[in-house]
Amino acid sequence: MLLITGVTGFLGGAVLEKILTGGESLHLLLLARASDPEGGLERVRENMRKFNVPAEKLASLTVDNILIGDLSQPEDFLNDPRLEQVTHVINCAAVASFGNNPLIWKVNVEGTLALAHRMERVKTLQRFLHVGTAMSCTPEQNSLVAESAEFRENAEHLVEYTRSKSTIEQLMRQRCPDLPLLIARPSIVVGHTRHGCTPSSSIFWVFSMGLMLQKFMCSMEDRIDVVPVDYCADALLMLLGSNAHSGEVVHISAGEENSVRFGDIDMAMAQALEKAPVGDKYAQVSYETLVKMRRELKGIFGPCNERLMLKAMRLYGGFATLNVRFSNEKLISMGMPKPPRFTDYIARCVQTTQGLTIPEQMAVDFK
Repeated sequence: MLLITGVTGFLGGAVLEKILTGGESLHLLLLARASDPEGGLERVRENMRKFNVPAEKLASLTVDNILIGDLSQPEDFLNDPRLEQVTHVINCAAVASFGNNPLIWKVNVEGTLALAHRMERVKTLQRFLHVGTAMSCTPEQNSLVAESAEFRENAEHLVEYTRSKSTIEQLMRQRCPDLPLLIARPSIVVGHTRHGCTPSSSIFWVFSMGLMLQKFMCSMEDRIDVVPVDYCADALLMLLGSNAHSGEVVHISAGEENSVRFGDIDMAMAQALEKAPVGDKYAQVSYETLVKMRRELKGIFGPCNERLMLKAMRLYGGFATLNVRFSNEKLISMGMPKPPRFTDYIARCVQTTQGLTIPEQMAVDFK
């Protein structure tokens, strides 16, 4: 039996989409927040509709597949007897907000650790695949980041989300020594190669925002490591059945070869929008310069929360200026195909966000 957490979210939803449309018959247990199994089932099906999963595939899911629960209150579901039959876990659940959501620590650290402790006691468990983030290691600027379980002490995190993901990795290693743990660290997950931003507009708006401003904190020569959510889901399912050693860390990333320049993103988005690229009109500026533009933001983006817009620019500008790539050697050596470049499918992201304002697209990342 495969337990999946986070199936009503972006990455967990993409994993479930792959399973439902792939034809492989798996015994599924799906963690979902709801007051009853029927409500949980509908939440799961609603998310699957964003991935265009056919109705007949959705009909294969029943209330028997639903485990009602919330990682912010794990004690409510950890005694469910079905957990004793679980052989594999894909733990995608997390509060991925880049805001200061009070549930970040409660879910990403405390609740996840409680789940790990519980699953460590399950005799049938063969693999606990935990989804972290490549940014949890606080990478050095302008670097190709190796796949390592080591963390820099007293590292400064740009947001509480990455701090929480770093912490839970270390706690599971220390406190759950018998857990058959495998850690997958996706880089920046943006869009879907077929569905674009229909399942989620997370992070895509950052690129649109910078190009609309014609200025941002990174240069057009800086590179960014982006992968689509469906590639990430394929990689997770491959890792689930792999012979990777317990405790291993594997990046799901574009790597040195398939990361892209911001200048390439400008060209690809312009082509999708059938307009001229920003090109030489673009200026690399400091955050202080962006702050001075505060009164201009509503004229550029329409009705918006100026403070939130500036916060988003500061946070995402901090990531963009790192110019880091994450090595994907392990995944490729295991037989995973190379990932598509962001610019290969960016047109689908552009098409599926037409008519949505930047503030509307941002909402998912600041919940």
